[in-house]
Amino acid sequence: MRTPIRVAQWFLLSLTIAGSLAAQDSTRADRFTLRDIFALQWAADPQISPDGRHVAFERSSFDVMKDRDRSSLWMVDVDGGAARPLTNGTGSDHAPRWSPDGTRLLYVSTAEGSADLYVRWMDSGQRAAITHLAHSPANLAWSPDGKWIAFTMFIPETPKSIVHMPSKPDGADWGPPIKYIDNLLYRRDGSGYVQPGHVHLFVAPAEGGAPRQLTSGPYNDGEPCWSPDGKSLLFTANRHDDAEYDPLNDEIYEVSVDSGALKPLTNRAGPDNSPAVSPDGKLIAFTGFDDKAQGYQVTHLYVMNRDGSGARVVTGAFDRDVSSPQWSGDGRGIYVQYDDEGDTKVGLVTLDGKVAPIVAHVGGLDLGRPYGAGQYSVSHTGRVAFTETEPDHPADVAVSAARTAKGGDASVRLTRLNEGLFSHKTLGAVQELRYKSSFDGRGIEGWIITPPGFDASKKYPLLLEIHGGPYADYGDRWTAELQLYAQAGYVVLYTNPRGSTSYGESFGNAINHDYPNHDYDDLMSGVDAVIAKGWVSPDSLFVTGGSGGGVLTAWIVGHTHRFRAAVVQKPVINWYSWVLTADLPSFGMKYWFTGPPWENEATYMKYSPISYVGNVNTPTMMITGEVDYRTPSGEAEQFYAALKLRKVPSALVRIPEASHEIAARPSHMMAKVAYVLAWFAKYGGAPN
Repeated sequence: MRTPIRVAQWFLLSLTIAGSLAAQDSTRADRFTLRDIFALQWAADPQISPDGRHVAFERSSFDVMKDRDRSSLWMVDVDGGAARPLTNGTGSDHAPRWSPDGTRLLYVSTAEGSADLYVRWMDSGQRAAITHLAHSPANLAWSPDGKWIAFTMFIPETPKSIVHMPSKPDGADWGPPIKYIDNLLYRRDGSGYVQPGHVHLFVAPAEGGAPRQLTSGPYNDGEPCWSPDGKSLLFTANRHDDAEYDPLNDEIYEVSVDSGALKPLTNRAGPDNSPAVSPDGKLIAFTGFDDKAQGYQVTHLYVMNRDGSGARVVTGAFDRDVSSPQWSGDGRGIYVQYDDEGDTKVGLVTLDGKVAPIVAHVGGLDLGRPYGAGQYSVSHTGRVAFTETEPDHPADVAVSAARTAKGGDASVRLTRLNEGLFSHKTLGAVQELRYKSSFDGRGIEGWIITPPGFDASKKYPLLLEIHGGPYADYGDRWTAELQLYAQAGYVVLYTNPRGSTSYGESFGNAINHDYPNHDYDDLMSGVDAVIAKGWVSPDSLFVTGGSGGGVLTAWIVGHTHRFRAAVVQKPVINWYSWVLTADLPSFGMKYWFTGPPWENEATYMKYSPISYVGNVNTPTMMITGEVDYRTPSGEAEQFYAALKLRKVPSALVRIPEASHEIAARPSHMMAKVAYVLAWFAKYGGAPN
């Protein structure tokens, strides 16, 4: 599909504005540049074979002609050797899943246009489409005997209407049909206005044939998990009557594969997700928490009996979020993924709650910024395959060392997908920074990226980059955007202020009903800590951030004049308008505030950056996606209009067709960085 004309024009404009930077790119072959974003490759969804000998994975890259990512399936041997392709079609292939006996590989492919289920026979290399689906399948799962495939799929429904329009005459050119909406959750960021319909469970023969729908009704069902006897599926769904108003109240259900009979296994206030049945079929592991309607709540690992009775928390003493539970082959423990002080790990949890780390440095799937996105799988033998990242590379495939069956965090990296790109380039060096907040002495962790050729005797401009969420975390992981800022000549600071995850519930919940506020102090203390090193000029400070980081950037320029320029990306500017226009109105009102805005206007406005726009004199650029429904573009536009009315130097950048993930297209990531650098250069930053 051709890139829309207006997108192409916008991209060309981006490169024009950053023209001098682009020219520099062409002459600095030893540096990581904007154009190198299109050269990046990364591994995803590593699936280790049941015998632990091979890892199938998605190998992804960017298509420079279509401005999109695409993926094919590859395989690498655990004992070493070069990775080799399993698919090489014109479409995109993803979600590899080994059959229980390891003889076949199931995956989703768009090789023939639409997404369908395919099977590859590993001995012969032959493959075949086993379904012809009208919509894209997801959440694939083999039955224990390898005869059936469970998956989820969206089923459209007839749009609602309360009127009956007369038929138009033949050949008449009437306007498009009117859309009638009566749901609270009527649009979703990234997909737009909600198409009528729901996601349901299906099963299909592994040798091909028509799929059969197992669940129905006005519900969205997900995460199917087979029982060991293959007679039923467990899945998660929010099937409560008030699901729109209580969005985190998922339960675990069981459905009979033969009859379709359905019964709930959990029923409590709070999310119950990711069910996994023990090898002997006696226990179910799952994740969740007792909902206290607070901003941040640690997700724990639970275990219950097969019939849903006797549920108990296993990781109650472990103050970290856990996800993706997978039983060990002997049924004595459960593998989980968790973030710990900015580092994503896989650990083995015993049934009495002891957590032993197995591998670290899981991640590398968020190419732009150093978030903790990562994936893993476990073989029957206990070998862990995972996406591994360091500050010098995005996700590669790695496996746990053999000794980790007894504990530890040793691993072996199996791929080096970007070796050809990075072998002759100098990246900015990353170092950890620990400091105390000026507000209450709380310990804060951050990281500094210094420019290539860094000289500690010189003075550099400082760029503070703030993560979103706010309940998320940065770490010493790959980050294309922050590396590009360092390449331009900035010392880059990124931190995990209070409210960040991976430091426990108390740290994360320190901003509950108090955001933004003292996380500002944490950030400013980090800036002071870097200045104290003598590397940066105190009068050459710059700040940017996106989403929650955009909120804090707007808050910063309303509370201090220390920064020479700022770029506020996809922010919330007015909490009152945000709660009523974002795609999750019930979530924001329930978890981030103590009631609706019309009853608590003073509180909503106290924490809204728009309330402090009268203090701003910092030149400020706003960046927003034109179809962002998480932090709608009207939020950025409010701040921009207010700054213009006050005659503060300001600009508004609108990214065509972009949702909240404004850098989803590689050209948009390039242009976003180029705009940030151009704006800062305009106000005394590193020259383009």
